Parts: sequence; C-alpha cells; structure tokens
Amino acid sequence: MKIVSWNVNGYRAILGKGFQNWFQKVNADVIGLQEVKAHREAVDPKSLVYEGYEVYWHAAKKPGYSGTALFSRVKPLAYREGIGEAKFDDEGRIQILEFENFHLLNCYFPNSQDERARLPYKIEFCDAILDYCKKTAKTGKGVIVQGDLNIAHTELDIKNAKSNQDSPGFYIEEREWMSKFLKNGMRDVFRERHPGETGQYTWWSYRANARANNTGWRIDYHVVSDNLVERVNDIGHERQVFGSDHCPVWIELKS
Repeated sequence: MKIVSWNVNGYRAILGKGFQNWFQKVNADVIGLQEVKAHREAVDPKSLVYEGYEVYWHAAKKPGYSGTALFSRVKPLAYREGIGEAKFDDEGRIQILEFENFHLLNCYFPNSQDERARLPYKIEFCDAILDYCKKTAKTGKGVIVQGDLNIAHTELDIKNAKSNQDSPGFYIEEREWMSKFLKNGMRDVFRERHPGETGQYTWWSYRANARANNTGWRIDYHVVSDNLVERVNDIGHERQVFGSDHCPVWIELKS
C-alpha cells in the first residue's frame, strides 16, 4: 500500500503545474494533500475526478486558507473530518481514514509564526494529535500521521540551524514537542533509515534560489506507530517533483 503526502500550496494553482500527470504517474493507493486553499465548490469538479479514487475534502471556513484533501482507491472503514475541536477543525487541518489495521491522519500543522505569535495554538494542536494517537493505540490499531508538520526536528533537518534558532518551525518548544511525540509510541521512520544524513529536505523558500541550492527544511513526514514499523517496506521523498515549495513524501507498507 503506497501512501503519499504533499503540501501543494494551493490546489487550483498546482493544477496548472502538472499535478494531474503527476497524480497518474505516482500510482498511489492514498494521496493526502495539505494547504489546498479552497472550498470544494470553488474547484473545477472535473479536476477532482481520478478513476478509481474517492475524494474527501476538508476546507477551512476561511476562504483561500489552509485545508486538506484525501484521494483514496482503497475503501476505508470510516472517514472523519477533524477531531471534534472547533478551533482546529474550522481551519480544515485534520482528516482521518480508518482502515482495517490503522488510522491514517492527514494533517496540516499550524505555523507558529514570527515572535511565537501562534505558538500556544500550535502546541495545543500538537498535543491533540498526540492524544488521538495514544487513544488509538489503546484500541490495538496502528497510526500513521502524515503531512506538513511545520517542524524541523533536529539540526540535521534544516540547512542553516544556527541562523534559524528563533524561526517558526524551529523553535525549541516545537522541537521538544516532536521529541515527546517520538517518545510516546511514534517513529520517524525516514530519519531512522537515513541516520545522520543531511540535505534530506522537503520544503524550500521561494527566495534566494533556495531549492536549486538545497537550502531547505525537512518538515513533511510520515510518523508511524511502533506496531506498524515492521510493515514499512520503504519510505522517501520526491525531491524531483516541482509545482509547490514542498515536495511530495511517500511511504510504502507491506500487505
């Protein structure tokens, strides 16, 4: 089962950048998008039709902001939008597909913003995700949290660590939360399989030729619960795919 995640930085915008061709070529069972930035009725219905796939769309109440989407050709046992907390759900940040052996959370974590303006909200959101994972683990099912977490966990995950110590996404509070997340039954499988490697980034600023120079951050993840790790066949990034300031990331599970 191949699962792909991509912050597309606007669904309508990426349609003109080869998205539909990429969708067909990637041949994934589930594709989760973040930052779709549109209500479903504002999107050309034809652009949501992919043979064999069901589409699930969770827009923010605010037009042109945030939002997530899922395309799945594997029928889930259940689909859920949000986690029952309006302050998060109104921004379209969480979708959940329940399959036989695991829950897949497609998430767009908040940006903590300059001067920590939204850091308290971000940490509340993070803790809500952790709580959901803990509760799901108690049922015996696995969990995969995928998406743009807006956190570069360690200095390996960012090109210029020293100059970004006080930057959103690299605040110590966010990094400490990520460490806590990974001490509570969740695994950063990509990092485990690429220990010590630098340059493994998934987001690049549009400024200063950052992508060409690979001056980036690793902030897009598949974080997997302990009981699913042995099922991970492979995991990676599609850094050669353009169209957004993020690249797609993927995970492949053994059946």
